[in-house]
Amino acid sequence: MLRLEDVPVGEPGPGEARVRHTMIGVNYVDIYHRTGLYPLPLPSGLGTEAAGRVEAVGPGVDVVRPGDRVVYVSGPGSYAELRVVPADRLVRLPDDVSDEVAAALFMKGLTVHALVRRTYPVKPGDTVLWHAAAGGVGLIAVQWLKALGATVIGTVGSDEKAALARAHGCDHVIVYTREDFVARVKALTGGAGVPVVYDSVGKVTFDGSLDCLRPLGTMVAFGNASGPVPPFAPITLTQKGSLFLTRPSVLHYIAARADLLAGAEETFAMVRGGKLEARIGGKWSLAEAAEAQQALASRRTTGSLLLSP
Repeated sequence: MLRLEDVPVGEPGPGEARVRHTMIGVNYVDIYHRTGLYPLPLPSGLGTEAAGRVEAVGPGVDVVRPGDRVVYVSGPGSYAELRVVPADRLVRLPDDVSDEVAAALFMKGLTVHALVRRTYPVKPGDTVLWHAAAGGVGLIAVQWLKALGATVIGTVGSDEKAALARAHGCDHVIVYTREDFVARVKALTGGAGVPVVYDSVGKVTFDGSLDCLRPLGTMVAFGNASGPVPPFAPITLTQKGSLFLTRPSVLHYIAARADLLAGAEETFAMVRGGKLEARIGGKWSLAEAAEAQQALASRRTTGSLLLSP
């Protein structure tokens, strides 16, 4: 059961800062933590992303100071009004980026940045297949991919989500609940397949995603919304065209503070340049976190979900 409890929050120690949250992002990884798919040492809070204001800093902290507006992605515990976090995970917010926008897109924006700029650097003219194109990460990804000059094929689960994906720049939308996405991708690419597939759905799309790739293509599996992918023989990658497979986590891409700041700078620049808009798909109070997770797990939501402390 997910419930709100009162716990003491102490003073920040060396290298730490205490942040009072103003807005909290809800992400699929929070569900993985709650269900045990990604095990946590217990007891533990949930949530990895929040925006807020620094209240106090511990000894040796010089990257932020009290009063700074900040946003962060860190270990579980952001479903809270107040939290002590490692100061080197905090990023100062530009004056023209609101706390709500920051919490809605920071982790998702950093994820997309890692996926399309570093995992497989998308080039102008590339045709990309992105599953769950109307989700929180998907809508940000579609906009970013269009800014990079890519042709975007997106899969969605309903006509409503299809319209949303198109409105954010998706060139071709496949409603996978009634269409064969492999056949459509092959038709759209003249039988050649795509150079890269980004798949956060997992179990139900994995095999088909491999079949959408051209020889030497890259499969980027970064989520398990439909369940974990079953074990498979690596020779399958050879048989389907010497494919590349990676299972990235954004936390590894932003482990170094320099990489965190670089990703944040590019994400905020996309927002300020009008190339990236955060769509808020729902907002709940902190006490209603269980309802927010239920809505996300049902896959009936679109855009980013938020909790208000």
